[in-house]
Amino acid sequence: MCGIVAYIGNRQAYPILIKGLKRLEYRGYDSSGVALLNDKNLNIYKKKGKVDELVAFAEQFDTTSTIGIGHTRWATHGEPNDKNAHPHFSGDSNLTIVHNGIIENYDILKTALEQQGHVFKSDTDTEVLIHLIEEIQRSENLSIEEAVRVALTKVVGAYAIVVLDEKEPDKIVAARKSSPLVVGIGENEFFLASDATPIIEYTKKVTYLNDEEVAVVHRDGTFQIKNIQNENLEPSFQYLDMQIELLEKGGYDYFMLKEIFQQPQTISDCMRGRLNANEGWTTLGSVENNIEKFLNADRIIFVACGTSWHAGLVAEYLFEELARIPVEVEYASEFRYRNPVLTEKDIVIAISQSGETADTLAAIELAKERGAFVYGVVNVVGSSIARATDSGSYIHAGPEIGVASTKAFTGQLTLLTMMALNLAYRKGTISQDYYRQMVVEFSTIPTKIEETLKYNDKIEFIAEQIKDSTNALYLGRGYNFPVALEGALKLKEISYIHAEGYPAAEMKHGPIALIDEMMPVIVIATNKSAYEKIVSNIQEVKARKGFVIAIVTEGDKHIQKMADFVIEIPEVEEIFSPLVSSIPLQLLSYHIAVMRECNVDQPRNLAKSVTVE
Repeated sequence: MCGIVAYIGNRQAYPILIKGLKRLEYRGYDSSGVALLNDKNLNIYKKKGKVDELVAFAEQFDTTSTIGIGHTRWATHGEPNDKNAHPHFSGDSNLTIVHNGIIENYDILKTALEQQGHVFKSDTDTEVLIHLIEEIQRSENLSIEEAVRVALTKVVGAYAIVVLDEKEPDKIVAARKSSPLVVGIGENEFFLASDATPIIEYTKKVTYLNDEEVAVVHRDGTFQIKNIQNENLEPSFQYLDMQIELLEKGGYDYFMLKEIFQQPQTISDCMRGRLNANEGWTTLGSVENNIEKFLNADRIIFVACGTSWHAGLVAEYLFEELARIPVEVEYASEFRYRNPVLTEKDIVIAISQSGETADTLAAIELAKERGAFVYGVVNVVGSSIARATDSGSYIHAGPEIGVASTKAFTGQLTLLTMMALNLAYRKGTISQDYYRQMVVEFSTIPTKIEETLKYNDKIEFIAEQIKDSTNALYLGRGYNFPVALEGALKLKEISYIHAEGYPAAEMKHGPIALIDEMMPVIVIATNKSAYEKIVSNIQEVKARKGFVIAIVTEGDKHIQKMADFVIEIPEVEEIFSPLVSSIPLQLLSYHIAVMRECNVDQPRNLAKSVTVE
């Protein structure tokens, strides 16, 4: 959701904050701002719009300072404008705060504070929090860190906050609950941020705050961590393994296009050390460490949101067909509010690119309360889900900056496919020969994606033909039904064209009424097991003058005669087809969005990581 960055040390803070905000802009881009403390004067500069708008606005001011906090916002309480942009002042302007999350009881707190004489200038819950901290600090004569700690015992909701006090210019106070916050430790300097991307350039040594922890970092290089119960805690340190060039566009017009073309490499990275085609095996260390739980599980429940939910749907086909384990796939946002039946013999697999998805974290908490074993599939090392689950695996896709997920989706599919194959072999539900054959075939997927990417120019031409459509229908069967859902989601996310994904056989149960010459229908037609059925679906669309774009296996001349356009992909085993068939759909959405002059990396109203409900 929102992005936070802060610095204290001997360097100039403003350039660090701006660079950090630009790297975090994928988390929110409705408005941005910085607070700088210099000679005991606390100044805030903020502006509606992208970080570049802030930079242009701040040129007229003196931004000299060695301590500061910054924020890029995705609006929750209060519309995007200058007054609602972060940072926010306290009533006396001695304190300032940036905040990611939602304070759910802000209205009650605001009413009480107004009765005590506080006047608010914005519509945000965040301003209420800094006024609460101010009131507690003043009435109880507390240091800023103690005032923050006490205030947080009175709030309900999610938060990652960073606070400056004009009267204490040599420290920064930070805290988190259900929203990520990482502290980078340098030589007598500290960097704080929502994720590691603004930090990696300056230090690799970090500590991740846990829920209800408060950190105080000092200019002299010391720092302390307490929980909100005022107990001192010992920090645990991690060392980042991330390359700066992964945070840049690398010559591509958009991060999304770069990330689409990275997929042969990111899938290979996900396989590395886990798959050996020569010897015919796959392995996942964290599955091996818990193999009895997996082999004896009554069922597996996938919980996820958005694109990760679509990965779970593909996994449902894989785990049931190969390993013969019953599977359910749940929206985390619904699962957490149901009263699900869970036992100690259930495995809950939580899928999240960021590892910070609020609904998925809440689903994990519920599953653990009910005694289920919880396994995480995430991309971001050290993320909240990675730490909250009993065990798990990283997909190793590297930073994904584009809001619309591409390489993380195929990374999730890669990992889940290896897991399904391994469990199937261990359970004896597939033969050793078939297992080895599938491992060898699976190892060729990066090469087949490289071949598919060569059709980029043709896909761009097809995009030109349908870029002005107002609706689109995506159809798939079996393993490619979730791909249809994912393709439709991509088109909606970045081009703002209404699109729906459907099982191809369900077209006759409603959507066929919408089909006419103005309706592009994208059909994933690579399934050998249901080929004739898919052909019939295409004929039904053409009989109603629908415009058909078909994803077909190379050399398919039959569908080519019926469809208006075909996009060929290499022949691939059906269980692996989603990894390859999703690539043309990603490119199609990308090119349509560019032609419609949409901001591909930062689509309106969306943020990369949904850390609030």
